[in-house]
Amino acid sequence: MASHIVGYPRMGPKRELKFALESFWDGKSTAEDLQKVSADLRSAIWKQMSEAGTKYIPSNTFAHYDQVLDTTAMLGAVPPRYGYTGGEIGLDVYFSMARGNASVPAMEMTKWFDTNYHYIVPELGPEVNFSYASHKAVNEYKEAKALGVETVPVLVGPVSYLLLSKAAKGVEKSFDLLSLLPKVLAVYKEVITELKAAGATWIQLDEPVLVMDLEGHKLEAFTGAYAELESTLSGLNVLVETYFADIPAEAYKTLTSLKGVTAFGFDLVRGTKTLDLVKASFPAGKYLFAGVVDGRNIWANDFAASLTTLQELEGVVGKDKLVVSTSCSLLHTAVDLVNETKLDDEIKSWLAFAAQKVVEVNALAKALAGQKDEALFSANAAALASRRSSPRVTNEGVQKAAAALKGSDHRRATNVSARLDAQQKKLNLPILPTTTIGSFPQTVELRRVRREYKAKKVSEEDYVKAMKEEIKKVVDLQEELDIDVLVHGEPERNDMVEYFGEQLSGFAFTANGWVQSYGSRCVKPPVIYGDVSRPKAMTVFWSAMAQSMTSRPMKGMLTGPVTILNWSFVRNDQPRHETCYQIALAIKDEVEDLEKGGIGVIQIDGAALREGLPLRKSEHAFYLDWAVHSFRITNCGVQDTTQIHTHMCYSHFNDIIHSIIDMDADVITIENSRSDEKLLSVFREGVKYGAGIGPGVYDIHSPRIPSTEEIAERVNKMLAVLEQNILWVNPDCGLKTRKYTEVKPALKNMVDAAKLIRSQLASAK
Repeated sequence: MASHIVGYPRMGPKRELKFALESFWDGKSTAEDLQKVSADLRSAIWKQMSEAGTKYIPSNTFAHYDQVLDTTAMLGAVPPRYGYTGGEIGLDVYFSMARGNASVPAMEMTKWFDTNYHYIVPELGPEVNFSYASHKAVNEYKEAKALGVETVPVLVGPVSYLLLSKAAKGVEKSFDLLSLLPKVLAVYKEVITELKAAGATWIQLDEPVLVMDLEGHKLEAFTGAYAELESTLSGLNVLVETYFADIPAEAYKTLTSLKGVTAFGFDLVRGTKTLDLVKASFPAGKYLFAGVVDGRNIWANDFAASLTTLQELEGVVGKDKLVVSTSCSLLHTAVDLVNETKLDDEIKSWLAFAAQKVVEVNALAKALAGQKDEALFSANAAALASRRSSPRVTNEGVQKAAAALKGSDHRRATNVSARLDAQQKKLNLPILPTTTIGSFPQTVELRRVRREYKAKKVSEEDYVKAMKEEIKKVVDLQEELDIDVLVHGEPERNDMVEYFGEQLSGFAFTANGWVQSYGSRCVKPPVIYGDVSRPKAMTVFWSAMAQSMTSRPMKGMLTGPVTILNWSFVRNDQPRHETCYQIALAIKDEVEDLEKGGIGVIQIDGAALREGLPLRKSEHAFYLDWAVHSFRITNCGVQDTTQIHTHMCYSHFNDIIHSIIDMDADVITIENSRSDEKLLSVFREGVKYGAGIGPGVYDIHSPRIPSTEEIAERVNKMLAVLEQNILWVNPDCGLKTRKYTEVKPALKNMVDAAKLIRSQLASAK
């Protein structure tokens, strides 16, 4: 019985790639140094999978930024502003597309389906000259082969690539991205031909958009594309992989009828209904890659349940045509449980990171072939039983409080217009008030102090002193820049979710459970294993300290319940919405304590609201109902004069704008600049928004510093569709990942732009 891994984490067990990338970007190392680190990591990954007995090992899943950008490079689809003139695309052009450079902005970045991973959105139009411009897929296949490892080269499928793209600026709205399919397929044919010549016998084409609600013409594009590729694919075994959700019946029918395709991969963890489709009808003689090991979460597989499922499928597709697989790429999990020193043995026994999931896949494949590891299966059963019966998982008081939420929609008593009037009387803010989103740059020294405090090498007194000095520096800088509503800069926080999780019950924390979010940015998601509550105040001390340093309003900074949920590894033994309500009650306690502590502006981030939206439209309403309700629970008890902000970043919001309005926040700051101000089109189309709103005026994920004139131009575009009395001026997101040499001039230009527009508005009266 064969085994397969869809994809694998690329950062390395100790984030080796992250540090190599940042060293290269900072000019401290060469391209050769970066490529050496990358090659060593790839070699270790392939060796690990090979030694575990994996038959179908992926290659070309190792990206320096993301796999969609790799595909853009492969196709030579570089927007003209980056000055690409042909030939093999180098790292300078590649990273300019991802991060921008001194003269041009980066391409748009958005979430990869409903994950916290991001990709760079291709910008396409009728004038794009596609060419085979990156030979990475072939080079990595050859690299593995030279090491004695036969791999399955992985490509983003051609139709998914186009459907995940956007029309470039200036391209007619009516332009159909799928009209580019013939040009794109011409390059795919070159790549596939070269892979065949190099000796590849299998190829994996990822077509995850098949799990979405697709119109008929989009499904027809799959049929046409694979018919066009059929002769080129001849002689290869071709796996088309889907993941993240159930595949709709019509899409399943289209997929399993594709010409030239040998095998089909399905997510059978999140796509439980797909199992029924497979059992009812699966094409004879084709391979089924059954994704029974969860690639999105870190809980140990239920071997007994998975084996039962696999045995049922064996009866449908035949013993020699069933392959045990992960549900999706393991990119979305932490790397290796072996590196964990912070987790206790009980919780550790409940978990499986990427390295352990490779073992799980192979253990299931062997068991299915009659070579069951009885000791491993017994240990698995014991761990599952321990988790079910552990008293640390259940808190009766929390469950009762969450159950009591039913029957109320938890809205504030006064409407937003009246609240804004009351808040303005108290805050006395100018037109177009300026603020930032929360975090300020985290220096090497700041990280050192925090790290040493956690290691008990620095006393609490010295730690508080260091944090106080950093907060004072941030407050003084904001006053110097003349920002209207200040933040304390979050020096005490390494990560916005980890910080809160460490202070809430029901959470566990890893030492090295890093997961890539985008580029070199890694997060360490907490593990929610039990019922959630707040034993004591979490942020009041720091926020009150910061407020005492200034007469200007100081925002209290909290992460909202849906964001904590979606950016954690969530328990899978109860519905997600029940866990979210528990978190909401904990944040509600904190909001009310901040208000009592004299904080009059409180930001409750809803950054991950859109990210958690189910991929199928039929499931949207239920999710949005409990997600928005959870936000309202957090602040339903505050006074009218307390201003509640929320923040959302890097996603497509237009289709959920009414749910965003229903959150009933007083002010929302929202990503806008990197997506070509797509958000503003909602308001151009007539959506009325009465609360405060701050569409981001510059992209913080790029080192580029926008000019005052550029920011002023953005603000004027906003004023064309939004009332001046509700518009705020702010960056797209927090500033933690930037340097002060970038932040100071960018914020100065932002404030100067706001003042310029204010004076223009005043003189126009």
